[in-house]
Amino acid sequence: GVSGTPVEKNITLGSASRIELSCRLDNKYSHFKSLQVTWKRGNETVRHINKTENSWSIQLRILDNSKLGSYSCTLKGEEEVGAMFHLQPKIEGKEKPIISYEGDTAVMTCESSGYTPIAWTWYMTNGSEQIAININDSLLADKYVINTISANVTHLKILELTKEDDGVYWCEAAFELGKSKGKLKLKVLSFMVPLKPFLAIVAEVVVLVTIIFLYEMYLKKKEKRAAEFWSLTSLSYSKSEESNGLESSSARHRKI
Repeated sequence: GVSGTPVEKNITLGSASRIELSCRLDNKYSHFKSLQVTWKRGNETVRHINKTENSWSIQLRILDNSKLGSYSCTLKGEEEVGAMFHLQPKIEGKEKPIISYEGDTAVMTCESSGYTPIAWTWYMTNGSEQIAININDSLLADKYVINTISANVTHLKILELTKEDDGVYWCEAAFELGKSKGKLKLKVLSFMVPLKPFLAIVAEVVVLVTIIFLYEMYLKKKEKRAAEFWSLTSLSYSKSEESNGLESSSARHRKI
């Protein structure tokens, strides 16, 4: 950090963890001598400091929210520099996209593990901008419903889904230490989507039936032509025999 202005960092924890917080003195302060290093949680001094060259750290075992809070390290020498760590719970949203259909209702859930937020806020994404969902706005009241299931759980209900509702949503929990956000994705499908495999099968069946029908028509025409050919051949052969019989009869009459 710089003199009088500590560097701040938010750290979110999703479950019980063993972590190490470390402050490293920047090279531009390497000339500092006889440094006094103090770690605190709030106003309470934290001991068991591990030191390496130009670095001081503490190890914490976070089992519940009693260990959450703001931790600071202060280095006093020719000047005073420091850093601040804000340990807060992770906001849990669904990792997998929520999939629903046009006209349906979608419900998204966010939960804070182990630490109770002061307030919840929901956001929808419009391009690169996050817009707060205010259900007191008459334009949004018929579209969104926000329910606080408990102090640690919030629901966003979206009514009468359309393709425009497809996108990314955020839930934000405000703590005394700061704010933390959870990300959720909503995928809105058309009713035609689940019908596509069925329609593809129907199309394949129609094509197959058409091919069979045309092939049978072709065979029938072929059989008909063959029958006509043999009928004509038989008629021609019969006429030829009759002609030969008449010629033989004439010849016999001439001999007599």
